[in-house]
Order: sequence, then structure tokens, then C-alpha cells
Amino acid sequence: MALIFVGLGVLIYLQFRPEQEIRYESDGDTEFAASAIDSGARIEIEVLRSQIEALTEAVQNLEKEIGRVEFSSRGPTNTTPGAGTEPVFQGDGTNDIIDSYAQVVLIAGRRDLNKGLKIASPSYLESVFGKPRDVLTSECQGMTNTRLADKLKTEQVGPVRVRMLTPAIESLGRVFDKIKATDPDLYARINTAGALCVRHIRGAPGRTSTHAFGLSLDLNIDGKLDRLGDGKTQLGLTILADFFRNEGWYWGAGFSREDSMHFEVSRGLVEQWIEEGKL
Repeated sequence: MALIFVGLGVLIYLQFRPEQEIRYESDGDTEFAASAIDSGARIEIEVLRSQIEALTEAVQNLEKEIGRVEFSSRGPTNTTPGAGTEPVFQGDGTNDIIDSYAQVVLIAGRRDLNKGLKIASPSYLESVFGKPRDVLTSECQGMTNTRLADKLKTEQVGPVRVRMLTPAIESLGRVFDKIKATDPDLYARINTAGALCVRHIRGAPGRTSTHAFGLSLDLNIDGKLDRLGDGKTQLGLTILADFFRNEGWYWGAGFSREDSMHFEVSRGLVEQWIEEGKL
């Protein structure tokens, strides 16, 4: 029982202690205020979570509320894709927890990870764009949908090389720029397990994979692949997820079958890009 009370005390302290405010100037025109990411606090929370995973349901519910470090900005904070200015984050000094990024930890509050974002399901994307290819197999093939194929690009974006739709690449670049400015050590360890792959879901012929539209990619730390559906992920991915969510990307850790390497553009971003004439 002593461990339970100590754990709760540490979690509550980390949740409610005052946040450090920093400022970051972008392109000399716009200055943003935001909370620095406290990677050390994230390490403490996740390690503690792994130690007390056998606690009661009440403790687990508390974990869900404080499972991630929220970013806040001076004035209204925008979490809706395309509406207003997103905060830009700055690094928080020397990183002394660099070896912890690949550590496997439990994912807390999975159903709330993408709160405020709506998934762009394959059925929705097909209703808007049509199928990415007339006939899909279990193997990756070329895209034949001309509306989408004309907007595909292969490009080095930050630490990874991807083939995706142009507006997704531009959005991904903004995400990686913020990660690099905030936590260059984590940035240097990001790897990809692939982006565009025009195929059906393996084991489910007739159901289009979300990778088939050029709007999603799989990421990992140090090239170590996450185990699908085990409710766990690499600690570094939980930190990356904050940046992606702020840009309007949906994290696959919140799927009914957890897929924490998977990041995809939300429906809100797709609708925004259609309205802007980018898709």
C-alpha cells in the first residue's frame, strides 16, 4: 500500500505543479507562448505507471486523467485543425533521459488520446475521392486514382523519407520542425516503417488500408517495431503523439486494436485541405 500512496503523490505533483512558460519566435513575424515539454516528467510518469499497473480501478482511472503532459499557450489554445495559430514549442535544456525513448510503457487512457479529432476512415475517404486503386491485393501497388496520384510526392521530411500526398507532407514537416526545436535527441532517433502502401487490410480483403491514400505513416524509435494490439508503446512515441495531435493528426494508439506506430491525418484536416483546394 505504501507504493500506491507514493505513486499517487508523485503523479498528482507532476500534474499540478506550475508549468514553465517559454517564448519562441518564428520567421521574425509571430511570437508564440507555450509550455516547455518536460521529458523528465514524462519518464517519471510512465516508469511509475509500469510499476503500479496492478493497482485498483480507481488508481487506473486517475492515471487516465494525468497520462500525458498537456501543452498550454497564453490565451486561447487551438486544437481544431486549421482554426487560428498553433503554438510552437521550444526545447527545455540538456536531455539526460535520452536512453529512455525506446522504453516500452503502458498506454493510459487510450479512448481519450484523440479527443476532439475525428478519424478519416477508409469508407469516408472512398466516398470523397473514390478508391485509390480499382483492385486491391495484400501487396503494395501503385495508385491509379488520378485525383490523388497527381498530388503524391516522395520527399525527405525531417528524419524520414516518405511518399505521401503533398499537403500531408507539408503538415508532417511542421510537426518535425517543432519536435526538432523542442527535443533534438528524440528527433534524431525517429524512424519510419512506411507510409504509402496501396493495398487492402491484411487478412481483410475488400477493406482498404488507411495507408492506401497517402495520408498516414508508421513511426518508431531506433527502428524497433511496436507490437500491435498489446496496449503498450515506446515512450518516445507518446511524446511524438502530443505534437501530431496539436497539428491535427490521429494517433493509432487510440484504435480499438492499438496500433501506436500509426499516425494519420484527421478528417478535420482532410476537409480543410479540400476546402483550400489542396486535395
